[in-house]
Amino acid sequence: MDERTALGVLAGRLPHAGDDAAVIEDLVVTTDMLHETTDFPPGTTRYTAGWRAVGASLSDVAAMGADAVAAVAVYGAPRFEESEVIDFVDGACDVCEAVDSEYVGGDLDHHEEFTVATTAVGRTDEPVLRSGAAVGEAVCVTGALGRSGAALRLFEQGATERANDLFRFEPRIGAGRALAPHASAMMDSSDGLARSLHQLAEASDCGMAVETPLPIDGAVDDVATDERERLDLGAYFGEDFELVCTIPEDRLSEVRDASPTPLTRIGTVVDSGVTLDGDPMPDRGYTHRGD
Repeated sequence: MDERTALGVLAGRLPHAGDDAAVIEDLVVTTDMLHETTDFPPGTTRYTAGWRAVGASLSDVAAMGADAVAAVAVYGAPRFEESEVIDFVDGACDVCEAVDSEYVGGDLDHHEEFTVATTAVGRTDEPVLRSGAAVGEAVCVTGALGRSGAALRLFEQGATERANDLFRFEPRIGAGRALAPHASAMMDSSDGLARSLHQLAEASDCGMAVETPLPIDGAVDDVATDERERLDLGAYFGEDFELVCTIPEDRLSEVRDASPTPLTRIGTVVDSGVTLDGDPMPDRGYTHRGD
């Protein structure tokens, strides 16, 4: 089974699963696992790996509209190099500090491949779920899309310094808190914009009609060879960790003013279907490999 099929099998046994994080009273809890062969291209520094791994879990906290409280990580590797472990922890600490959270430790383990498992905890009285979108609401996204796709191309080209910089994203904790009082549904775009739209539509039993131009990061223009590749990196590659949300029309202006991160309207909630400029938008995005 691939990742999505496995999650579908588990859904019936875990009725409270399905959002970016679990909700336990006023706490939100989430966990992620990243591997060297699938998540850290050659040239990724341990500092970037620490930042990105912990940031991925913090992004799930942001998608629930919660404040970030703390994060931990399990660091597994064939051997422990002092400089690599320190750099990893520095990256983890710095991404937590960037969102007023705290990295509080974790575990070390020998593993045949560099692998990281992270957990983040947040707090909110009113979590935003994926299931509240209503027809007529605005479909919006924070920031710009395609940073990770552009970074991968740069890693392949050997431009590792810039690639590492693009890989270190800021989790949208502040934007999530600003959106929380207004958004009817929200999730992060770690699996890609297109897949996120399909997941929101399925959870809310509705459709999404999206139109170009999409907010695509300028780094994509530096690596894309044509408009098709530009769209692929921006809408389908994934791993950008922006927030995708639906907002009532009458609150859109207020939310834009409150959000510390630029918010772009990209479409409208409709009765059914997920479309881009009127054509079906494929449910395509990032998926962990399954053997």
